[in-house]
Amino acid sequence: MPDHGDVGAPRAKFHAMTEGTQEDWMVIASQFAPFAAKGGARVLDHLRLLKGDYGGFPVDRLEHCLQTATRAHRDGRDEEYVVCALLHDIGDTLGAYNHPDIAAAILKPFVSEKNHWMVEKHGIFQGYYFFHYLGMDRDMRDQFRDHDYFQHTAEFCEKYDQAAFDPNYDSMPLEAFEPMVMKLFEAPKQSVYKAAMAEE
Repeated sequence: MPDHGDVGAPRAKFHAMTEGTQEDWMVIASQFAPFAAKGGARVLDHLRLLKGDYGGFPVDRLEHCLQTATRAHRDGRDEEYVVCALLHDIGDTLGAYNHPDIAAAILKPFVSEKNHWMVEKHGIFQGYYFFHYLGMDRDMRDQFRDHDYFQHTAEFCEKYDQAAFDPNYDSMPLEAFEPMVMKLFEAPKQSVYKAAMAEE
């Protein structure tokens, strides 16, 4: 069930933002923090939508995400990296043509610039393994060859993403990653709203 907050809670009285008052915005601000705090749970709910969606692959999209994250976790990656691995394809259901952008937008306030870039660009880097079969340039990633995070992203795709389609792999269950997701989404590292929320 969607989490839209308490329908009986106080609401602002304006019909257009130009009519808003300090009181209106205090009502809204008081409900923002509790809603934002449940962001991790909503992300996990959306990730579950990938279950049963194969798209022709040997495993469904949820299993691919679990397998990618499990491989990263078992390789000793930190929790932020593991959550990025878990969520890297969360945009598949909404953005068939730009799924990395969706995952990157969700993660941006909560992760390092390095991991954000990795998630945002992983689609192009992953293409190294299959673009040539579709008449595309498998070396498209080379446009970023001099970027500081090129190797970080290439390694993610090589070690974890492209390898995570094994139907016999013993992936960790989603429940094992839930505490990591909830912790990551507790508070943003950067956001236009961060300063305002800290004043509450």
